[in-house]
Amino acid sequence: MTVQGRALDAVSDAVDEVNVLKGKSWDDECQVEATKDKASFRQYETACERVKAFYKEQHEKQTVAYNIKARVDFKSRKRARMGVWQAIEKLNTLVDDSDPDTEVSQIEHLLQTAEAIRRDGKPEWMQVAGLIHDLGKLLLFFDSEGQWDVVGDTFVVGCAFSDKNIYPETYQGNPDCHDAVYSTKYGIYEPNCGLENVMISWGHDEYLYLVVKDQSTLPYEALAMIRYHSFYPWHREGAYMHLTNAKDMIALEAVRAFNPYDLYSKSNEHCDVEKLRPYYEGLIAKFFPPEIDW
Repeated sequence: MTVQGRALDAVSDAVDEVNVLKGKSWDDECQVEATKDKASFRQYETACERVKAFYKEQHEKQTVAYNIKARVDFKSRKRARMGVWQAIEKLNTLVDDSDPDTEVSQIEHLLQTAEAIRRDGKPEWMQVAGLIHDLGKLLLFFDSEGQWDVVGDTFVVGCAFSDKNIYPETYQGNPDCHDAVYSTKYGIYEPNCGLENVMISWGHDEYLYLVVKDQSTLPYEALAMIRYHSFYPWHREGAYMHLTNAKDMIALEAVRAFNPYDLYSKSNEHCDVEKLRPYYEGLIAKFFPPEIDW
């Protein structure tokens, strides 16, 4: 367990719990959402200063230039080759034992999310999406320059930053905010070009999406849940709709159905990892080869 790992989880959990409190729920059919005691989550005011400091750094450093570099780096080399369950076990070394709100490990959060989806009778591919959705945090072991390019709400780079992003005033320190092209409504994009054709700020969502989209048989909806689950300005606040197309509306429906499981499934009740492992290894095998490139 590393100090860096604990710090990453502390920021990630704080961001998640602020997201729980800053808007209403989406899917009444999500049972874990209906039964969750939302008062058990950290209060917005308590987390605000830490979260705001994190977002200030993220918003200043997530430039077009950095995002191009991150994607070039992604395509230029392999970081590891391992199976999905092995990746889950590697991520599990990141444990925040100083968080007052939860004592669960990374692997238990993933299992709690997947199990909540399973209990609601959702399809196997959605259970797998829940199981792996945070595996992009492996960036901490690979290419990350800090927490700011691993966790937090995501947003579009290459056009004007939306005022529906969290703490929009903190973009003033980003040079793209003052660029003649990047600061315009459409920036480097065309109207309704589709989110497949835009750069969303680099982090664990975008990284994992790029890892699994060509190395699995997961359907489009699962890939959307993975890529957009932190894209709160879009799926919760309605930002960036001028860049979307009809296909993105399918993605929007999917990620709105998924996110309550991610946000509300956290519990200090421990999962029996060894008991659940055979079931989820079987599901993984339906959608992934034994090993994939990371």
